[in-house]
Amino acid sequence: MISDKQQKQYEQYVKEMTPVHSLPANMAKAFLTGGLICLLGQWIQNTAAYLGADLKDAGTWCSLILIFLSVLLTGLNIYPRIGKFGGAGSLVPITGFANSVASSAVEFRTEGQIFGIGCKIFTIAGPVILYGILSSWILGVIYYFLKVAEVL
Repeated sequence: MISDKQQKQYEQYVKEMTPVHSLPANMAKAFLTGGLICLLGQWIQNTAAYLGADLKDAGTWCSLILIFLSVLLTGLNIYPRIGKFGGAGSLVPITGFANSVASSAVEFRTEGQIFGIGCKIFTIAGPVILYGILSSWILGVIYYFLKVAEVL
């Protein structure tokens, strides 16, 4: 049986060890981080358009460069620091998805090319890809039947 003194000591220990988070500060950091990533993306897209790319190609270049930068910064162990500071602000843009794929590859690289990187790279991203494809297929079938029924 645990005594009252031990219970109070345990509660005090838990209180000391539990990190204190400020919701407004976390929201501000996420807003700042996500906003800066989106600002960079908009700058890339505008620069590509200025250099002669049409809107679709400029968007493609923007996604490509943001993914590349995210993977590069993950490999250099910089993106995890950005994620720690910005929380969801760094996870929501496309850079967060690229970071999740690259971080799995970095984490399991010691297990080899095939059984490490090859098998584990989609540990986090795999469900996102699976459910993204599945939901788009289901919505496509629904859309098809609505078109056939001349509802749309």
